[in-house]
Amino acid sequence: MNDALVIIPTYNEIENIETIIRAVFSQHHAFDVLIVDDNSPDGTAAKVSALQEDFSGRLFLEKRGKKSGLGTAYVHGFHWALQRQYEYIFEMDADFSHNPVDLEKLYQACHFGEADLAIGSRYVTGVNVVNWPLSRVLMSYFASVYVKLITGMKIHDATAGFICYKRAVLENIGIDKIKFVGYAFQIEMKYRAYAKGFRIIEVPIIFTDRTKGQSKMSNAIIKEAVLGVISLRIRKLFNQL
Repeated sequence: MNDALVIIPTYNEIENIETIIRAVFSQHHAFDVLIVDDNSPDGTAAKVSALQEDFSGRLFLEKRGKKSGLGTAYVHGFHWALQRQYEYIFEMDADFSHNPVDLEKLYQACHFGEADLAIGSRYVTGVNVVNWPLSRVLMSYFASVYVKLITGMKIHDATAGFICYKRAVLENIGIDKIKFVGYAFQIEMKYRAYAKGFRIIEVPIIFTDRTKGQSKMSNAIIKEAVLGVISLRIRKLFNQL
């Protein structure tokens, strides 16, 4: 077993899954991969099962009964990782919006640097987003500005989903108390780490929108994020986080 695990939640990612898995395994550092699949009707889980023959002991699959949200998929993966001896646990999308080459940058920030939590940040050195319409860029960018104002966190990309956690972060922030599932989940994870005093570092990346498959973004996810940030701040003020 290696010291780093990349968790990739999937729902209908048959067009991307084999390529992303092989890309992660092609990196210089040896990462293990856990796919958490929410019963994808397109056969994503079956494809992963077939690939396990090529990557025995490094590629793992957890199949859930139904589509239950990004946040719960990651929490499921976090528990799986903590039951084993991984020291560095990653979040990464299956659609190549997160470049597997950048995994090593995040790993180095935590393993060799001072980070307890390293964020693959789209906005720490400007706006590094490819193939998004301007409206989507503005929504994402100003969402992080809004989070800064409400929470006080000095993070440029609060909704980022490309992250490396040291094991101790996940052991101490109360992952069973996580309430949100979309953008708000990503904000809540960072805010819980921030509230516990863990050191958060942003590592610049270039984010490229998916070219295959469909986005999981919805109005409900956006609404959850807007209202969820206020909820997080109130809970923190009353020591209920």
